[in-house]
Amino acid sequence: MEPEELLRLLPAVHEVLGREELAPAVATDRSGARDCVRRVLEEWRERILREGAEPPGTAELAAQAAALFQRRARPSLRRVINATGVVLHTNLGRALLSPAAVEAVAACAAHYCNLEMDLATGERGSRYGHVVELLQEITGAEAALVVNNNAAAVFLCLAALAAGRDTVISRGQMVEIGGSFRVPEVMAQSGTRLVEVGTTNKTYLSDYERAISGDTALLLKVHPSNYRVLGFTAEVSTAELVSLGRKYGIPVMEDLGSGSFLDLGEYGLGHEPTVREEVAAGVDILTFSGDKLLGGPQAGIIVGRSELVQKVARHPLNRAVRIDKMTLAALEATLRAYRDPERARQEIPTLRLLTLSGEELARRAARLGELLAEKIGGRAEVAVKEVSSQVGGGALPLATLPSWGVTVRPVRMSAARAAEKLRQEEPPVLARIQDENLIFDLRTVLPGEEADIVRALAQVLA
Repeated sequence: MEPEELLRLLPAVHEVLGREELAPAVATDRSGARDCVRRVLEEWRERILREGAEPPGTAELAAQAAALFQRRARPSLRRVINATGVVLHTNLGRALLSPAAVEAVAACAAHYCNLEMDLATGERGSRYGHVVELLQEITGAEAALVVNNNAAAVFLCLAALAAGRDTVISRGQMVEIGGSFRVPEVMAQSGTRLVEVGTTNKTYLSDYERAISGDTALLLKVHPSNYRVLGFTAEVSTAELVSLGRKYGIPVMEDLGSGSFLDLGEYGLGHEPTVREEVAAGVDILTFSGDKLLGGPQAGIIVGRSELVQKVARHPLNRAVRIDKMTLAALEATLRAYRDPERARQEIPTLRLLTLSGEELARRAARLGELLAEKIGGRAEVAVKEVSSQVGGGALPLATLPSWGVTVRPVRMSAARAAEKLRQEEPPVLARIQDENLIFDLRTVLPGEEADIVRALAQVLA
């Protein structure tokens, strides 16, 4: 058929709008339902002119409009089930907040709060005061400041302390921090002059010392949170760099990235330098993230010598990247848990997920395997297996965590197609794919979410 003839097959808007498939949408929002019908009809007009496709009947067009209406009615940002085994999944929001942090956010969001009010004097106070003493106590630093993310923290420190002057950094630490943002570019935008020393795999203390001049403002160290250089390598320790800085009166700044407060080596995850360790080693100013190994909200945390932190706090850019009340509420609640490391491990979801026992994971995987075998046994091959989880979030890149999961191999569709359909369920379910198997890693499946996975798979494979 010619395009003109095919176009004449499309029904009028009111014909589609009157179908029973759209009755619930019309009852809820007639104007919105009409917009969806128009959108569907317009898409079919474009397909007819582009491909010569024959349009479906009125009932199918109404069903498509109803599906579009439902998609529009759902929040864009919503809960998903993370069965990937990546604990700090950047695309899925990184760290989960503790119940105490969630409660604190809700209280400050729904009510007025003393964000910048000193309740003792009735005068204006500082928003940073809600977390500064906690950060001093936990890290051992003289002073602290918080902004909205770690990239902003690095940028602000460089702009305040080294604009128009030199910052010395090893070539092996010129990293990309995600989203195509690279340390050299961040440094350039801050106004500091980048002085690269050493090579990708080897940098010596003498390389730093030769680069020092009267224009040197900072010696910068970037901790390799999201990468490792292995093999034929050499790097300068924090203690050595601090000693060199003291010799020439030049502050040492470190971007610690993930920023752990606990020695995760105690839990078999490999040692990451803790914030307190680096402060004790003499680093003058240190930045790290709030929503990675710390297990709190997205934030950039700055700790260090009082005169340097105060200079950073006074910089005009601090106003542009300042932290909001809800993030402060979540961060304060998270930090309070760290006064007792064992309490932190139990209450902060990130730490709890990272340290789950193999026995618990195996038990939960076995139960999920039983439920899935009952529901989809004829439509997929189901097996309970040992798997490997990842920390994620640019933290501990070489660490793999022994875990347990359930593999599902669909009989009548590809694993990729099943994964696509699972993402359309409510709530969406995200698994990983390996050798045509869907892998559901129980480490990141929260208690109670197993039932949602079973229901979603039964629907997808029906």
